Amino acid sequence: MTEIDPWRVLAAVAVLAVIAIVALWTARARVGRDAAIAILRAAAQLVAVALVIGWVFRTPGAAWLYVAVMLAAATWTSVSRIKLGAGATWAIAAGIAAGAAVAVVPVVISGVLPREAQSLLPFAAQILGGSMMAVSLTGLRMRDEAGASWAEVEGWLALGARPRQAAEQLARTSVARALVPAIDQTRNAGVVVLPGAFVGLLLAGASPLEAAQVQLLVLVGLLAAESVAAVTVAQLLRARVGASRPQGVTELPRRLSRG
Repeated sequence: MTEIDPWRVLAAVAVLAVIAIVALWTARARVGRDAAIAILRAAAQLVAVALVIGWVFRTPGAAWLYVAVMLAAATWTSVSRIKLGAGATWAIAAGIAAGAAVAVVPVVISGVLPREAQSLLPFAAQILGGSMMAVSLTGLRMRDEAGASWAEVEGWLALGARPRQAAEQLARTSVARALVPAIDQTRNAGVVVLPGAFVGLLLAGASPLEAAQVQLLVLVGLLAAESVAAVTVAQLLRARVGASRPQGVTELPRRLSRG
């Protein structure tokens, strides 16, 4: 791999950051500050993670500890994003863990990747990140759908349905919408965009065919993980969402007709 000049990287990152912030400022979008903070956090976190992962690679037994920390951080992120109360924490954690497990365990058992921290840890990290995204999108969608369609949920409750049953359609819709990014990413890989793992392997000197094989493993693993994560969290949150309209969600105007 060609040696990368850190000063050039820093200069390029600074230019890209300015472009992003100026674009948001010009559009008067109220996320410019968030974008700037996100960039600074990413820089600090990646430097810290690089140091930690270097230690983990030298201490293989620490890999599982690092995975546990990632799971806790992912859970906290989704909980703070979905905002369904502390009682939803266990459901969110279960969704993320279930999604990650169904993708990572078969890969470990099959031996398709070397059973070393240097290979399995990056794969597990990507899968955990995908599971977290799916859980966050599903939970957000369920919360918003509950606010927009609460009259329908109340109607089911009035007919004697349990909260879990009243929120069944919300769960189905939320899962379908939450998986759109994962499905589109898988379907358009190599056509619309070259995914990160593929580019990274090419930069590291792997052949295009080797890079394609690993990227396919990652993409399908992500799709499997996100599917299970979304379905799991939707099922676990159904009773909570169907019991009462989430606080802080304003009911949207109802459609004048269904046709």
